[in-house]
Amino acid sequence: MSFNQYDWYILGAVACLTVVSFLTRAGYFLFGDHLPLADGVRRALRYAPVAALTAIILPEIFPWSVGSYPRLDLYKLIAAGVAVLVYLRTHNSVWLMVSGMAIYWLLKALA
Repeated sequence: MSFNQYDWYILGAVACLTVVSFLTRAGYFLFGDHLPLADGVRRALRYAPVAALTAIILPEIFPWSVGSYPRLDLYKLIAAGVAVLVYLRTHNSVWLMVSGMAIYWLLKALA
C-alpha cells in the first residue's frame, strides 16, 4: 500500500493532535505539584465538570438550527427532569446518567 501526499498530511495531523492532546492532559499530572494554583483558580476549576456537562446536554435537549427556534423533544425533556430529581435525591452523578438514559429509552420504547 502506498501513501500519497494527502494520506501523509492526515497521518501527520493525527500524530500532532495526539501529541498535543497528551501533553495538555498529562502535563498537569506530571508537573502539577510544581505549579501551584491560586485559590481563585482552584475555586473556578470546581465548576468545570458542571460546565462541560451542561454544554453537552443542553444542545441535545434543546436542539436548534440557524434561523429557527429550539425544538423541544418531550421525551428528552422528561428524562432530563427525572434525572435532575434523582440527582437532587441521591447526589450521585452515576445515578443521574443511568436514570436519565433509562427513562429516555423507556419512553422511546413505549412510543
